[in-house]
Amino acid sequence: MKKHLSFALLSIGLGLNLFVGTQLYVLNAQSQAKEDVYGNLETFTRVLETVRTHYVDGEKISYQDLVHAALKGMIGSLDPHSEFMPPPKYTRMKKDTEGAFGGIGVIIGVRTNDTGVGVLTVIEPMEDGPAGEVGIIANDRIIKIEGRDTTGFNIEDAVVHLRGRPGTKVTVSVSRTLADGDTKEFDVEITRAVIKVSSARDLRGLTKFPVDDNKIGYVRLWQFGERTDIELERALKRMEKDGMKALVLDLRDNPGGLLDQAVKVAEKFLPRGQLIVSTEARNEVDRGKYKSSGRHPHPDYPVAVLVNHGSASASEIVAGCLQDLSRALIVGEQTFGKGSVQSILPLNDGSALRLTTAKYYTPSHKVIHEKGIKPDILVSMTEEEERLVALQRNFQDDLSQVPEDQRDAVKNAQDPQLQRARDMLKALLLSDKNGKPVKKVTQRTNAEPGKVEAAQ
Repeated sequence: MKKHLSFALLSIGLGLNLFVGTQLYVLNAQSQAKEDVYGNLETFTRVLETVRTHYVDGEKISYQDLVHAALKGMIGSLDPHSEFMPPPKYTRMKKDTEGAFGGIGVIIGVRTNDTGVGVLTVIEPMEDGPAGEVGIIANDRIIKIEGRDTTGFNIEDAVVHLRGRPGTKVTVSVSRTLADGDTKEFDVEITRAVIKVSSARDLRGLTKFPVDDNKIGYVRLWQFGERTDIELERALKRMEKDGMKALVLDLRDNPGGLLDQAVKVAEKFLPRGQLIVSTEARNEVDRGKYKSSGRHPHPDYPVAVLVNHGSASASEIVAGCLQDLSRALIVGEQTFGKGSVQSILPLNDGSALRLTTAKYYTPSHKVIHEKGIKPDILVSMTEEEERLVALQRNFQDDLSQVPEDQRDAVKNAQDPQLQRARDMLKALLLSDKNGKPVKKVTQRTNAEPGKVEAAQ
């Protein structure tokens, strides 16, 4: 009996060992297959050739079309911010950061309508741009471009269809909500022009930068391009010459841009050697700590930074840094939460990869990615408030360009986020008994959280 039992146990043990060994072998083989570069490239090549040979409409595709499509899918599957850029798209991206291109002169975004569909929406027309000259206003929805329905368009799609050679014309169909809630749709023909983009603007969307009666200045940065730090420096010097004692830095709806420009903007308000942002990555070359250089310092007055759910990337670096170091009060709504760094890697054929290579952290090692920056003072704004404020900013000197039924609303529009920031700065200035500007903002408040909508 004992012999039979021992034999049975031995058989079970051998069976288990054989089963486990087989599973380990299979898993190891699968792992090796996944990491087999040449084997997987052979599969890719076979699929490429099969499609090119047997696809029913093969005359409509080329090897380049197929490879580019495969690269888009491969890079796009990594994360929402990595992408393969064919030569035309890479060229457009370089023009964006250089600050000049041929277009209609609008800042556009994608806003979700009542049915949950993203709609191309004019955030604001640019100063002296063609779109503004023909009557395009903030919150106009672009529903067609040259008769093509824009439903489902992203910003890149809009850029492709709206930009073109200066002097050429493009027809856009616009949907505009009137004061009584009705919707008006109309077509307008716009002549494209060379658009020279200024990253830094004043409260009226211009580049004059006046200070108010309380000696509080205002600068809005709408992107971080190659000249943002230079344009901001010019604005700060102009306002300081006029006696500025405090500053509102508006980063609302700023989608970000160049990392080095975020560092150069933040360092203007910091002493030399202060940590601004750190990046962590797999490769040593992509890791780093960025500290203030001490060039062009402006550390002697309080600062309030305005943010909302459209503030992302480089905007969050600046806001997070100045908040961590108690150098500024952050006012507005929770930011977007894009805390990853994309490197632009050019390829030999004129295309490029935009590849996520690192994640960045605030000086206190606060995580920004998928979390965002929470303001010190939470102040919400409705979409209607945002629309009226944008119209006021662009047309307060000439309300005749605003639909008659909306002029009173535009004239009396209030910006609660800006007003709260100014009130806090006035309080900080008044609290200095010596009459000199305070050097650091240390006041914090736990205001009632406002409504924070999901970023689109």
